[in-house]
Amino acid sequence: MTDTAFMTVKALSDAIASGDLSPIDVMDRYLSRIEAHDEKLHAFVTVYGDGARMAAEAADKAVRAGQAVGPLHGVPIALKDIIDMEGRVTTGGSLPWKDRISPTTATLASRLIAAGMIVIGKTHTVEFAMGGWGTNQHMGTPWNPWDAAVHRTPGGSSAGSGVSVAAGLAPCAIGTDTGGSVRLPAAWCGLVGLKTTVGRVSTHGVLPLASTLDTPGPMTRTVEDAALIYNAMQGPDPLDAHTKGVPFEDPLPDMRRGIAGLRIARMGTRERDGVDAEVLQAYDASLETLAGLGAEIVDVELPGRFTGLGALTGKIIGAEGYLFVGDRVDDMELQIDEDVRPRIWIGKEMSAREYLETLRDREAIKAAYDEALSGVDAYLTPTTATPAVALEDVDQNETPATFTRVVNLLDRCALSIPNGFTAGGLPTSLQIMCDAYDEAMALRIGWAFEQATDWVNRTPPDFA
Repeated sequence: MTDTAFMTVKALSDAIASGDLSPIDVMDRYLSRIEAHDEKLHAFVTVYGDGARMAAEAADKAVRAGQAVGPLHGVPIALKDIIDMEGRVTTGGSLPWKDRISPTTATLASRLIAAGMIVIGKTHTVEFAMGGWGTNQHMGTPWNPWDAAVHRTPGGSSAGSGVSVAAGLAPCAIGTDTGGSVRLPAAWCGLVGLKTTVGRVSTHGVLPLASTLDTPGPMTRTVEDAALIYNAMQGPDPLDAHTKGVPFEDPLPDMRRGIAGLRIARMGTRERDGVDAEVLQAYDASLETLAGLGAEIVDVELPGRFTGLGALTGKIIGAEGYLFVGDRVDDMELQIDEDVRPRIWIGKEMSAREYLETLRDREAIKAAYDEALSGVDAYLTPTTATPAVALEDVDQNETPATFTRVVNLLDRCALSIPNGFTAGGLPTSLQIMCDAYDEAMALRIGWAFEQATDWVNRTPPDFA
């Protein structure tokens, strides 16, 4: 049998239900790996060891008594450290908040726990979730497990969530995505990451960055796992107005329908500029795979380049981020990440008129892209332009979110999925962007691609 630590959520669920594994053994395996590897990997801010073991013992008794609450009962999960759990510390990646006690429990956490999942701990994030590289000056940067010798970017801001799953410290984790913060760590850590549409998953109890764009999502080993966790999280919540009128829609019934006849758009030639050659090679091979599965690969003319759209996304994030944490970044006595401060200060310098003009421009851009993409089921890009970068080579004045920010700006959903490896053994990733609230389509295309390849079966060799 595959090492428990690298089993999928579905496999763990089946093994627990059949009695082949107990939730206690599963939890002990992950906790032992955290103890063995997290000093180097630095994925977790806090590990709920004793409480998680107690919950696993309770789950074991419930399952053996035939009282399981659902298929996820007894499966561990890690949460990004901006997700509140009442009475526990949630730092938001900020050292001055190291003792901040959560006043409430996030709806998504409540739903995962109600589904029988066990929170194993909180994972590191870029401060205030404001950054794509995954770095954190004061609380430490998680180590990308695909290179044990060189400290490389784990992707951000959900850095610890990505590292925890990739390295077999947890079977799944939750991140949040305002400009790519689920998809970037999923890409660089060799995982599946689902960026949901605003309103699909409640953000109540999640520390905000930009409420116009904030979206929680799962980070998993497989597309099926992402669908299972997504189902446990999604649905209307009276505590989050964004979810009003957004119904629960299960993607699983249509996930295995195949993709024959779907129209899938490839990115234009100008979007290929500046993209790493090995990333492009993996991208082109992915298109060939999808065409071989019966999809029609088409070209579409988009209204503008992704790079310009990303800047607009950054303006919205800066303006709204300054609303939430501006008082903290303005206080020069506080130990705030000096790479994060200027990103938040974008909002300090922005007038109300400029902010409202940005929102107005966004609506016009959305309409133009909706028209351009109206005839296709998905638009594909690499998730990142490069493989994971050595920390010493990171330019904090730039963003790695060229291909991800546009999805947030256009208020669409997207799935990132492993699609290859470089000659040096670093993961590459494919981004599948679909219409708003069409997560089912993104998961369907991703599942078909996953079944035709074996990339998701790879694990970091130094942490296997």
